Amino acid sequence: MDKNIKIELTKDEAIVLFDFLSRFNAIENNNVFEDQAEQQTLWSIEGQLEKTLTEPLTPNYSDIVKQARDKIRNIEQ
Repeated sequence: MDKNIKIELTKDEAIVLFDFLSRFNAIENNNVFEDQAEQQTLWSIEGQLEKTLTEPLTPNYSDIVKQARDKIRNIEQ
């Protein structure tokens, strides 16, 4: 019986994760995955973030990603 789970991310975390997944999913990674279901799951997460975020459609998206990375990095230190 499949049940959905909810994972909460800050907006900055969502932007950084989406940017990473977009780049990762755009390259050939077949040797990374143990099973195709892993790749499918990453595609699904990327798609869900893509539906939620508006930032990737803005002209200054690269600046937004940089700012989000900086905020996360500074919080962690």
